[in-house]
Amino acid sequence: MSQWVTVWRAAHLVGVPRGVLQQRVRNGELPLSDGLVSTDTLLRLYPQAQLEDGGLLERVVQIKDEAFGRRVRERILPSQEVLAQRLFRQSQELADLRRHLQRYHALVLELRDAARAQSEAAPQDEALRRLVAQATSGLARALATEPVDRLDVMDDMLKVMCAQVTVRPSGHQFSVEGHDTLLQAGLRAGLKLNYGCGNGTCGMCKVRVIDGEVARVLHTDYPLSEAEKSQGYTLMCAHTAASSELTLETLEAGGPQDIAPQQIVTTVRQVRELAADTRLLHLQTPRTHRLRFLAGQSVTLGLSGGDSGSDDTHLTLPVASCPCDDRNLLFLVARDAEDAFSRQVFNGGLQPGASIDLWGPVGEFVLDSDERPLVFAACDLGFAPVKSLIEHALARDEAPSLSLFWLATRPDGHFMANQCRAWSSALDGFEHHLAYHSDVSAGARQLAQAMRADLFDIACDFYLAGPEAFVHVLHDELRAAGVAAGQIRTEVLR
Repeated sequence: MSQWVTVWRAAHLVGVPRGVLQQRVRNGELPLSDGLVSTDTLLRLYPQAQLEDGGLLERVVQIKDEAFGRRVRERILPSQEVLAQRLFRQSQELADLRRHLQRYHALVLELRDAARAQSEAAPQDEALRRLVAQATSGLARALATEPVDRLDVMDDMLKVMCAQVTVRPSGHQFSVEGHDTLLQAGLRAGLKLNYGCGNGTCGMCKVRVIDGEVARVLHTDYPLSEAEKSQGYTLMCAHTAASSELTLETLEAGGPQDIAPQQIVTTVRQVRELAADTRLLHLQTPRTHRLRFLAGQSVTLGLSGGDSGSDDTHLTLPVASCPCDDRNLLFLVARDAEDAFSRQVFNGGLQPGASIDLWGPVGEFVLDSDERPLVFAACDLGFAPVKSLIEHALARDEAPSLSLFWLATRPDGHFMANQCRAWSSALDGFEHHLAYHSDVSAGARQLAQAMRADLFDIACDFYLAGPEAFVHVLHDELRAAGVAAGQIRTEVLR
């Protein structure tokens, strides 16, 4: 018998982005009933799902391990306590279902017997005889053994392994895996949640539990009033999902205007060479003061005194990492003999443990909508904000497809080509194109030709980042090809 599941669960069961299923819904290939998808229809569209016993978990591991390079083994399974609570909840649901089935079965038997008695008392009543026959055959069908729907089994496993959380009023959904808190899971899924410290002291991540249960995983000193507790309020940073399905009520940031400016003292974790003239700067925020930002935004980094010994040294850079990891911030720094901050990075002035002041975030080069395929184009260190946007889009898992076009003006300019290949190998809906040209404008026109060859038969949202000449030339090429201005977003880097 067909079961009905949410689009979120359907995407997880067959191993495709939600955006792919949503596109098939819009095309009429995948009908919805009250927002739910039939497992029978899913199996017709994705028959390979019948053969993949552990495909879901394997896919999760592959994407996170290969594409993001994170250790995930310890995050696959929830804690014993949370598993026990979820299994208990499912056992309760199963027991309730059994009781209802038994009552319905008894009721049908009573109705059949009553109809049979009436039929025997009035043998001339043909309608009663048909009713008795229908009830008898219906019971036989209901009690007959049918093949197990593999998607149903996978869905039951999924409910135990990772909880589904729905956020109201936005309707956004995300999964809670392993030992993640609700806040960690929501950020990894690309949600623009309101939060501050991340350790239970500020209370900014307070939400109301509408349906389902939560379990405390972190001691918190933030006091919730008795009135708030009675209304179902809790802290996302200190709790995880105890039930397989959970509904929360909270407002999310609508855009950059909803992100408050912050000032944080960060610590240098690493300065690593990516190419002769490019360094990766890894900063870490305190546990009690994480950076809340949107993918694609920039911050200003400062050093007291600088290498001049008197004036402060500042440099504004786009964040090259995903907001889903708000403590570990990555930046791409180019060699610039005229810039004091760059000299500190390249001359060894920044050692692990050094303090760097951070102000921000700023900028409006952020993801707008990912209902359409997303196309990212970068030149040289324009890859920094694009990388952040791509990782955010991967976390949201809603775009039908993602494409990256990266122009380098130096032979060693594709310093993160392995990262691009990891995305492509781990994700079916991701492709990348690496190009080289010493002239920025000519390279931009070359990239436009590559885009036209692959993408101009569909409507896409374009994100362009790099030097002014690159952005302007590529923008004009896209507009001349018929792309609407509202589908192009740009970020000019100096």
